[in-house]
Amino acid sequence: MIKIAERLSQVKPSVMMQVSMAARKLRADGVDVLDLGMGEPDFDTPRPIIDAAHAAALAGDTHYTPTQGTAALRQAVVRKFATENGLTYTPDQILIAAGAKQVIFDAMAATVEPGDEVIIPAPYWGTYLDIVLMFGGTPVPVACPAEDDFLLSPAALAAAITPQTRWLFLNSPSNPSGAMLDVAQMQALGQVLRDHPQVMVLSDEIYEHILYDGRRFTSFAAACPDLADRVLVVNGVSKAYAMTGWRIGYAAGPEALIKAMITVQSQATSGPSSVSQAAAVAALSGPQDVVETFRQAFQARRDLVVSRLAQVPGLTIAPPPGAFYAYVGCQALLGRRTAQGDVLTSDADVVQYLLTTGRVAVVPGAAFGLSPFFRISLASSTEVLTAACDRIQQAVAQLC
Repeated sequence: MIKIAERLSQVKPSVMMQVSMAARKLRADGVDVLDLGMGEPDFDTPRPIIDAAHAAALAGDTHYTPTQGTAALRQAVVRKFATENGLTYTPDQILIAAGAKQVIFDAMAATVEPGDEVIIPAPYWGTYLDIVLMFGGTPVPVACPAEDDFLLSPAALAAAITPQTRWLFLNSPSNPSGAMLDVAQMQALGQVLRDHPQVMVLSDEIYEHILYDGRRFTSFAAACPDLADRVLVVNGVSKAYAMTGWRIGYAAGPEALIKAMITVQSQATSGPSSVSQAAAVAALSGPQDVVETFRQAFQARRDLVVSRLAQVPGLTIAPPPGAFYAYVGCQALLGRRTAQGDVLTSDADVVQYLLTTGRVAVVPGAAFGLSPFFRISLASSTEVLTAACDRIQQAVAQLC
């Protein structure tokens, strides 16, 4: 009999993956389902980036890379932080990994011990909790309601910190809500953190380039420079450059922390793919016009979905400031009945109903720690999003 490690008993498979798997199964059975569950740009990687990877492979750059990442990519990341974020790092303060998720995994493996607490504002990306649990830590979700624009308040942060608090996770712009902290809000959180020197900050900035309505991005480390020695900035090329499959994330932070994360990575995956790193150098160092092209497309999609779903009785939606998701409130649908007589009692029920009756796959708010909502990914074509909004509207209209 195979014995599975006890630490996995609290770790759950990705709900987003489960939603997409359910959609694929229905499609395999001949059902026309629109999958709005995955957070992956539907654009192809720009050709110059692909060409750079091809050239690197043809030149023989097909061997193991340093665990910390190639010198060329770490230098490109240093330049990116300096020019785009006003942050100064050395290559020794940079780690390249197989995606931003591995960066977070490395950081928790290097620092979290049983009994350590990690504050995670909700709604949150579910992987945060599971990685913390995997290393014996205690996730401390802090609800950030819609009336607070899904943002962590200084008072809520102060109330959540204990002597056991090891980390605060910040994700701005956020998955799933698109919520975004401005400089003043970051500095207010920083004021709380100054009284608790044991608390590190993991600032997940993977959606920094996907902003709407003229907003400008500021890194938490730039907003609170005196706290930079305990901030780990996490980013990557997957969202801004449509490079999800290339699996390149990166981090910048205190050199002692980066060294510990390198040790973890050296015994996990070693260095990331050589050709993927060459592609990432081209993405970060080349022309950036494609980033704006993608951003404009996402804004048009956001505007479409918000305008359409705001007209559906029983749903609530506010324009997200960033990222490519819409977090849709469905409180008014709870207690209503389907044509089959089933009562909707949770956002999971609403999502199941939209899948079976509306033939649209979305993700329940329960997966993100704040209900009753569901998340729609805007990373689909205008045609698909229009059809999905039509189906959602029709499905809701059929409820009693």
